[in-house]
Amino acid sequence: MKKIVQTAGRASLGEFAPDFAHFNDDVLFGENWNNEDITRKTRCIITVVALMASGITDSSLKYHLENAKHNGVTQKEIAAIITHVAFYAGWPKAWAVFSLAKEVWNEEVSAADEKSLHANEMVFPIGAPNDAFAQYFIGQSYLAPISTQQVGVYNVTFEPGCRNNWHIHHAKSGGGQILLCVAGCGFYQEWGKDAVKLYPGDCINIPAGVKHWHGAAPDSWFSHLAIEVPGVECSNEWCEPVDDAAYEKQTACR
Repeated sequence: MKKIVQTAGRASLGEFAPDFAHFNDDVLFGENWNNEDITRKTRCIITVVALMASGITDSSLKYHLENAKHNGVTQKEIAAIITHVAFYAGWPKAWAVFSLAKEVWNEEVSAADEKSLHANEMVFPIGAPNDAFAQYFIGQSYLAPISTQQVGVYNVTFEPGCRNNWHIHHAKSGGGQILLCVAGCGFYQEWGKDAVKLYPGDCINIPAGVKHWHGAAPDSWFSHLAIEVPGVECSNEWCEPVDDAAYEKQTACR
């Protein structure tokens, strides 16, 4: 992730208050904002909430709202954040913050921007369009080989609403697949069970012989590492698509 470099303190107060300028540029925005113990997106949300709770609704808040948008906070997310904080910090503050947020999120983010924001959330590449398996997907997916030796590891990325068909990993012994979620929000469903919502850090173990599908949430990009479990006489069987009605039923209210 690109390092934050701040010079506003020295530009405005370098001569008048050099210590304050140093703390602002080198400590607050230098050491603190570049600390990776929490994600940049989370840090942006915390900052917006702290400023809103303090009643600060000037240009500094607008700057941090713009920063939040740049680091992946969506219009739907910022609206939910402001609404939630309103119950604790005050309704008039929420009205003031919403006025600024509407200015910041006044344009729809393009698909290219959303793809770039998603790519910034993970260390693995999105890769190329998954054209070789396009017939087994509804929507656009991408594939990036991470390892093709010893154990196959592939980063699979789904655009919002994209999912693969029902399928089965067969093996005489061993086999199956492991999904390790790395960015965005998605779903996994086994035949006869409800879908499970997936977030970064979640791990799904899929034994051989289990019919299943996986893909992105309707409103989110999603990436997972697909790890091939070694086995004997392994093969994949692609089955019927997950149609819109079934997908909407499984992803609604979860």
